[in-house]
Amino acid sequence: MAVTVTIPTVLRRHTGGVKLVEASGSTVAAVLADLESRYASLEGRIASDGKLHRFVNVYVDDNDVRNEQGLDTEVKEGSAITILSAMAGGA
Repeated sequence: MAVTVTIPTVLRRHTGGVKLVEASGSTVAAVLADLESRYASLEGRIASDGKLHRFVNVYVDDNDVRNEQGLDTEVKEGSAITILSAMAGGA
């Protein structure tokens, strides 16, 4: 099933500068695996060992997957997935 994935600026060098990519999968994990199969340099940059990196946030249709089932969150046909890099720092 096809979904649209928004790639954050910091990761676009791994997708050839493309902001929106189509991917397929019935869960967030499957969608990420599909992305990594097409953009090998993305591998391990969003999740590893079955968990999202703490500095990466993923939303499916505006719902934070950490508040859902994490990487096992269901993805429906036409869903919009947004990957965001968490901001840190300050004084």
